[in-house]
Amino acid sequence: MSSDVESRDRRCRPGRHRDRSPPRPAGEQVRLVSRRGAGPEHPAIELIAADATDAARLTRLTAGAVALYNCANHALHRWAADWPPLATALLTTAEQTGAVLATIGNLFGYGPTDGPMTEATPLAATGVKAGVRKQMWLSALAAHEAGRARTTEVRGSDFLGIGTNSITSRILPNVLAGRRVVLPVDFDVPHTITYVGDVARTVVAAATDPDAWGRAWHVPSPPALSLRELATRAATLAGAPTPRLTRLPYPVLWFGGLVNPLLRELRETTYQFDRPYVLDSSASEQALGIEPTALDEALAETLGALRRDPGSGSAERSP
Repeated sequence: MSSDVESRDRRCRPGRHRDRSPPRPAGEQVRLVSRRGAGPEHPAIELIAADATDAARLTRLTAGAVALYNCANHALHRWAADWPPLATALLTTAEQTGAVLATIGNLFGYGPTDGPMTEATPLAATGVKAGVRKQMWLSALAAHEAGRARTTEVRGSDFLGIGTNSITSRILPNVLAGRRVVLPVDFDVPHTITYVGDVARTVVAAATDPDAWGRAWHVPSPPALSLRELATRAATLAGAPTPRLTRLPYPVLWFGGLVNPLLRELRETTYQFDRPYVLDSSASEQALGIEPTALDEALAETLGALRRDPGSGSAERSP
């Protein structure tokens, strides 16, 4: 489980970001809170070991911050149990301190759709995990509309980047090593991929722009492509063999879920990988002035890091 949250000092009031480099406003101070107090070593980053579900402690740590960033993630099979107390503590802290609560969300709340997802797409999903994320945002939005807090959320598709835990981290290390990739997905339908660097730039831009508060935004992402195309482009960039991709039959996934909690949770989200799963980020690109990083650039960075440190990916090996 991860309970990482960040608060940024009020000396930081960055504006909009129209280039593709990470925002680095002068004087910015970051307090990174996690259970273990781990994180990147940097003079502007203070690492704090704390339980972020403790609203009183989190409120004290957030005092004076301009923004409170919810960058946490939980194992899929723990969402129903672990997310509500953390979400409640974060929202309570935002209400008590006045810091903008900026959450990194996802697309689960939309459920199956017949076309590209926009910020106006109804949150119509009915699954357990989708319900958790949907309620988190609805509670934050209600607090904003009632004047109790200032909130925003940015939503991306499956992440691409080092240290991510997504479909790309199941594909790229295996492609780089020339191993077969076996996953319960249709490798030939369009699927949006979101670069984590663009997630960071978008959540900072949304948190520090009053016009962006009180609504959700999609992270600017490159045009959707099939996972087969993604694997092939990665192999070409890395000089690796042609990817070998095999679709795991649904019955195997279902029976595997009897003993594996992660596989059991994936039953609920098979629709994300058996039909087009396309994110429309045109609204945020225009309003926040952020362009998505080119896919080949993001791939090259990720593959380079995997070559230098194979353990930097969070993938489990495919058979």
